[in-house]
Amino acid sequence: MREGQAPRGSQVGVSNSYLAATLLAASASPGTPAATSMQGEENLVEPEGDSFPLMEIGHCETEASEQWDYVLVADLRTQKDPQQMQQQWQFLEELRRKGFHTKMIKDQKQVFFGIRADNSIFDLYRTLLPEPEGLACRAQQASSVPVTTGIRIVNFVVQKNKTSAGKTFENLVKDGVFETSFPLHKEEQQLKTWAQWRGMFRKQPVNEIRDYFGEKVALYFAWLGWYTYMLVPAALMGLVIFLSGFSLFEASQISKEICEADNILMCPLGDHSRRYQRLSETCTFAKLTHLFDNDGTVVFAIFMALWATVFLEIWKRQRASVVLLWHLYGWDEDQEEMALELINCPSYELRLHEHSYLRSTVILVLTLLMIFLMIGMAHVLVVYRVLASALFSSSALPFLEEQVTTAVVVTGALVHYVTIVIMTKVNKLVALKLCDFEKPRTFSERESKFTIRFFTLQFFAHFSSLIYIAFILGRINGHPGKSTRLAGLWKLEECHASGCMMDLFVQMAIIMGLKQTLSNCVEYLGPWLAHKWRSKQASAPARDPELRDWQRNYLLNPVNTFSLFDEFMEMMIQYGFTTIFVAAFPLAPLLALLSNLVEIRLDAIKMVRLQRRLVPRKAKDIGTWLQVLETIGVLAVIANGMVIAFTSEFIPRVVYKYRYSPCLKEANSTVDCLTGYVNHSLSVFYTKDFQKPDGIEGSENVTHCRYRDYRHPHHYTLTKKFWFLLAIRLAFVILFEHVALCIKLIAAWFVPDVPQSVKNSILEKKYEKMKERQPPTPTHPTSASIFSARSTDV
Repeated sequence: MREGQAPRGSQVGVSNSYLAATLLAASASPGTPAATSMQGEENLVEPEGDSFPLMEIGHCETEASEQWDYVLVADLRTQKDPQQMQQQWQFLEELRRKGFHTKMIKDQKQVFFGIRADNSIFDLYRTLLPEPEGLACRAQQASSVPVTTGIRIVNFVVQKNKTSAGKTFENLVKDGVFETSFPLHKEEQQLKTWAQWRGMFRKQPVNEIRDYFGEKVALYFAWLGWYTYMLVPAALMGLVIFLSGFSLFEASQISKEICEADNILMCPLGDHSRRYQRLSETCTFAKLTHLFDNDGTVVFAIFMALWATVFLEIWKRQRASVVLLWHLYGWDEDQEEMALELINCPSYELRLHEHSYLRSTVILVLTLLMIFLMIGMAHVLVVYRVLASALFSSSALPFLEEQVTTAVVVTGALVHYVTIVIMTKVNKLVALKLCDFEKPRTFSERESKFTIRFFTLQFFAHFSSLIYIAFILGRINGHPGKSTRLAGLWKLEECHASGCMMDLFVQMAIIMGLKQTLSNCVEYLGPWLAHKWRSKQASAPARDPELRDWQRNYLLNPVNTFSLFDEFMEMMIQYGFTTIFVAAFPLAPLLALLSNLVEIRLDAIKMVRLQRRLVPRKAKDIGTWLQVLETIGVLAVIANGMVIAFTSEFIPRVVYKYRYSPCLKEANSTVDCLTGYVNHSLSVFYTKDFQKPDGIEGSENVTHCRYRDYRHPHHYTLTKKFWFLLAIRLAFVILFEHVALCIKLIAAWFVPDVPQSVKNSILEKKYEKMKERQPPTPTHPTSASIFSARSTDV
């Protein structure tokens, strides 16, 4: 063994003499007089061969009192490369000059470097940010700060630290000098109890999560818990609306007429169906459609608009109470980042806000191009469905030949799900490139811009096909005998004989079901299998307990800045499915509730048991995600109003009931007011007008067939009924949106964002501060004192 080289498994402690230094000297940058003098006090040995300069001469501290919360990792082979060792030494030397302690431990494959900030760094942090750190700070000594703050400071400085050659930690990782860095997990028994399946219905320990993972993670779980709790009334309401359809499963007049319509022949749907279908053959579909396309749909859509508003308003109140408890109500994120920058480099110069119209224009154009690409993906789905119809109709399987429409809808939803998975990766890369091109000033600003870009692209990726099915499918097809064709060859697909509502329901059920089940399985099994594989490939556990703990943390799955972001994005997309188009899928809140009960536990298990510890981040709200939630709420009102007006049969039923029904002739008639609606809503087409009538089975005995539309017979132009219905539909959309938005505004006004107790607490604190700063009241002289003073002068 070479001289100066530590044996494998040995420990070499490194500490500094910064405890007695001043705050300015503690954060002095290299090259300043203070830093130079301190470097002399450190008396560090230059590296020779494969030895490492971590032995500090003249200083001896007991390692038992040292708490190492942050670790750098390098491959052991770097110890055999003098150049890489030199870069490691320069990087760690720069950290020591800034007031950090280091410690090296080797095992069979890796070299671990423990990093710990000196108390002077925390003193400087408290000087720059005099705001209190919260309840956890009161229980600690005056000279200490919460562990989460210490980890945040160390991580920031490590990531910003540079060698003399100007290389950051990220550059050194790319060069293979270091492998990774991460904060260490500690034994938190309460969090381990929380991260168990048996704690699924227990209240989340938000304060303990905050003390361990920081405010950002704690607010995520607080929001997710409240969202899941609020899903209970929405799920029950949706279930009641859905089950109420079963009470009308056999009693619906429309379903009865469809089931008894043996004498009505429907025109062939698309090119795949070359025979006339009796309307009574769609009896089952008609009954199923009525489960979620009934009068309760409108009530449920308005209820969900009110629910979304109440959910957000009460969450704002809860957030305000929690943040006040954490003493972060007046905390400013910009001040936090400036303080960390000054700790890292005292000569840091403030970067001001900038705006470039050229960059903004380029970003806007590129974003619109990506949105058009998402819309193009929806058109690709249209092409697939058209081609799949032709393929399934010519299939040798009898089932596919008879159920072509159902097979196309189901496989189309599966294709859409695969497209979403692929485009999610593409959208993230594009959003990152756009953010880097825009050059945001701070990390928080970059995160906010990235959130908006990524969510916008994801919204179109997830909902473009649903928009097509809800508002376009079956509406640009022309009519029998003169159909709109793709490339002049394939006829565009049409809705089922029972309407497009069934297609939208199936599409949402499949996509949402797959996202919830597959995503949860991949989200848990992926990290679990990866952790098992890494543990199996690892060397034997070390005898030293500290090294064993560092090895255990190293074998956990790595995390990055997007780990929590991805969890938020997953929930926002789910929230979109729960509110947007919920009129077509009233079971969406129930699926979301069941999924979230599992999601909370999966996230807890991942963060506590399977992943490395996330770097704690301060926060007083969920940031840009709140604006995303409010935007989804507005879009939900618009989309649900349009679904009820244009996709559902609600408006045609109401118009028929109050304009054409037999109830208008007799006031006390016992006849159902929807009697005759089916015949009223079907147009007549004469088979002689088909381009190739001989190719249709049974055409020699059929003179006319029916199809869903409002057109004149013979010349097939749109009737007055169609234009009257269109006017009523548009009027309903406007009325529905205004009523729902007014309800949202009234609910937002009625439920204040901030509780009065929080406002009064803040007001009292301001009052106390003003009283402390108030100068003493001058004593006014009395007449007796004035007379006494005058007599004395005389």
